[in-house]
Amino acid sequence: MSYDSLTTLDYGDRGQVTIAANAEGVANLAVQTFATAMTTAWSLRGRAAIALSGGSTPKRMGELLAHSDFPAIDAWQSTDIFWGDERWVPLDNPESNAGVALETFLTKVPIPIEKIHPMYDPELDEAAAAAIYQALVEEIVEPVDGVPAFDLIFLGMGDDGHTASLFPYTKGLDIRDRLAAPNYVEKFDTTRLTFTTTLINGAREVVFLVTGSGKAARLKEVLEGPIEADRLPSQLIRPVHGSLRWLIDQGAASELSGGPFHA
Repeated sequence: MSYDSLTTLDYGDRGQVTIAANAEGVANLAVQTFATAMTTAWSLRGRAAIALSGGSTPKRMGELLAHSDFPAIDAWQSTDIFWGDERWVPLDNPESNAGVALETFLTKVPIPIEKIHPMYDPELDEAAAAAIYQALVEEIVEPVDGVPAFDLIFLGMGDDGHTASLFPYTKGLDIRDRLAAPNYVEKFDTTRLTFTTTLINGAREVVFLVTGSGKAARLKEVLEGPIEADRLPSQLIRPVHGSLRWLIDQGAASELSGGPFHA
């Protein structure tokens, strides 16, 4: 892709927005973001910790990574991979975020299997799995001001404004004393595991990946509208020490005031 065609918008503490031409461009930017975060952390601290999200763009990012010659092998072998949220399904279920990532690229790159950390455990219930996942994060990810600081957390945004599995008006939005938690989502009548805002906002870098015109109106609300975090949980993401970026395509940007169609 041509990086000369990128548009950048600054929304202050709501984040910096980079607009690519299409979803493929966003996936390529995600690859560059992933590789840079991994290699920078490895060079500075000898290790990296990255949390992935589900969705079509992260899947495409993984496909591209599986066929790339970067990052370096040493960086891969010093990186721990987590997930910011997960459906409570086995890894071989097509709805599993971790399962898709494993099939798409994590089994095709030089990362040790013991450094891949899915949330789902068939021998546990959701609450126990969340507690164990929190303990694992605390054990592996170096803290900053008492909170484990991921080098990079990827997030998506749903057309209802949710992110990770922090859905509108759910109890998970109010959890501040835990890093991972089960969150019941009434509209799906299911419980999902999710990072809490405490953990997400402790990251060194948080990057949203958003594509498609179907999310344009909601993205405009999140970035330009009043703060209504119970209705638009993506507005809760405000890294305490790190950066917040949005990598989006022209479809998702189509209603933004400074976007490519509002120049």
